[in-house]
Amino acid sequence: MHWVSPRTRTTSHAASNRPSGAERPSVESSANGAPGPRLGPPLEELHFDDAYRRVHLPADKLEDYERRVEFWDGRTSTAYEVREPTSPYHERPSQRLAALAERIAIVRGHPIECFGTMDLLLLGPDGRPARMMQADQSLYLHPHRANIVGPSAMVVGENHYPDVVLEVDLSTDVRRHKLKLYEAWGFPELWVDVPDEAQHPRKPRGTMLYVLCDGAFQEAAESRAFPGWRAEDIHQALNEEQLSARTVATLERLGAVLGEREGTGPDDDPMLRSQRQQARLEGLQEAFASELERCAAMVRFLMVSRHLEVAADFPLGQPGFAEADPERLMSAAMNCENEADFLSRLSDDG
Repeated sequence: MHWVSPRTRTTSHAASNRPSGAERPSVESSANGAPGPRLGPPLEELHFDDAYRRVHLPADKLEDYERRVEFWDGRTSTAYEVREPTSPYHERPSQRLAALAERIAIVRGHPIECFGTMDLLLLGPDGRPARMMQADQSLYLHPHRANIVGPSAMVVGENHYPDVVLEVDLSTDVRRHKLKLYEAWGFPELWVDVPDEAQHPRKPRGTMLYVLCDGAFQEAAESRAFPGWRAEDIHQALNEEQLSARTVATLERLGAVLGEREGTGPDDDPMLRSQRQQARLEGLQEAFASELERCAAMVRFLMVSRHLEVAADFPLGQPGFAEADPERLMSAAMNCENEADFLSRLSDDG
């Protein structure tokens, strides 16, 4: 577990003014101006299935608990830990999302940051942990503006929400438990991906998008955080072995759209700016080399037409040729007696 202990953190204004109430505190303002969180349904209404092991875990043991906890309830001191070891098939979509976001960020010209399995901690009226769960991936479109406490923990209602949270659903059904909590806690957008490698999933393989509208989740055909990115295209991007041309084009379009909103672009990304400058320089060098080759060919043609012996590689690489004015090159080719005389005419100041 990696969350920020209330014993070591300073209680913020939001926590000190948190209203009283056991199961569903009243709505208040969170760090980014959205409606504040409710505790969510009681534990008996959250249907965690056999994929999780239910254990007794008091609050004072939570910080040092080493196993991966999917959800913890402070009122009952109950934790649901993942039974099976984390598989590559579970981790691939969440890691892929971070890689996709990086490509979008490069085109946008502004960083996007993913925090992985960040702990999401909800405090009670007394400022102590009330509930906690882990997301599979948490994405911030503007990490430089996000108020996040600690290296990995987010205090719900005090810190900025991620713009997108991803849950990877191999064999469980997030809709029966964690979806209700994300909704109650006020998260703006949740993606639930059932990977193509999922064995005997409880719902069809694909990606479901949920966006918060008036305090309740609604299924959406496309992302709100990434305008125009449709659910089926998100699923393809998260699950394909190699990025397809269609996915790459979509990522470039998303980066351009987000950059246009903020007045940024590829040249605002340091690495891409350097690569584009290098490409421009190489293009200029190639154009310059091509022009020299054309001039050299014309010089050889003029001299050969005058029945002068000329080497096949003349005058490329000869001193003064690259710097000479084209008019002077043609004049020297028309009047010289041989290769040496041609080069002498180029170096002659007169």
